[in-house]
Amino acid sequence: MKTRIASLTLLTVCCLMLAVAPAMADTLYNNGTFNGNTDAWSIDYGFGVSDSFTVASGSTIQDLHLSYWTAAGNQLTSVDGAFGSSSFGGTYNTYGVSNTTLLGTNNFGFAVYQSDITSGINVPWSGAGYVSLQNACTAGGCSSGEAQIFWDENGGGSTAYENSLGSIPSEAFTLTGSSTTTTTTTTGTTPEPSSIMLFGSGILGLAGVLRRKLTR
Repeated sequence: MKTRIASLTLLTVCCLMLAVAPAMADTLYNNGTFNGNTDAWSIDYGFGVSDSFTVASGSTIQDLHLSYWTAAGNQLTSVDGAFGSSSFGGTYNTYGVSNTTLLGTNNFGFAVYQSDITSGINVPWSGAGYVSLQNACTAGGCSSGEAQIFWDENGGGSTAYENSLGSIPSEAFTLTGSSTTTTTTTTGTTPEPSSIMLFGSGILGLAGVLRRKLTR
């Protein structure tokens, strides 16, 4: 019986730790993995690309992950991005890149990278929209001759446009963030962490009382 009480106490503590742990970013929209060998579209100086997406109601877009081609070592450092209800719509902001991973070298001799933008984006959104990228910069500069960043075409489910050519196949990207639809319930509101801890303290106290009685 003592072993059962101890096990119950340990299980309760573990459940409470999970309940109050910070929420991880959810995948709100994924247009598919990178291709790397078919085609890519310039998002450096003077060129832009816009891809559609759809997220759940009550979402907040916080991160953008994209794959692109460039010369080896010529990694993306920043890009102007916008979220709008139509292609190339919305207000553009300059976003810095936080992480870059080399995915390999393609059959055209370009290095293929994935870069993550994990700060500066905090866009409440519900339903359909477009993410647009332009004016990419690298450590070498921001002009068309210096940047040469090409957003990887993977032909995912998005509808996509290039600012001078019009309709094109869509590109490799993922949007992550938070969504209220993943936490709402039909039985009531989600308890606050402090309420959960108070409830847990009561359970632990009860377990302690039972243990003292059993040891008398």
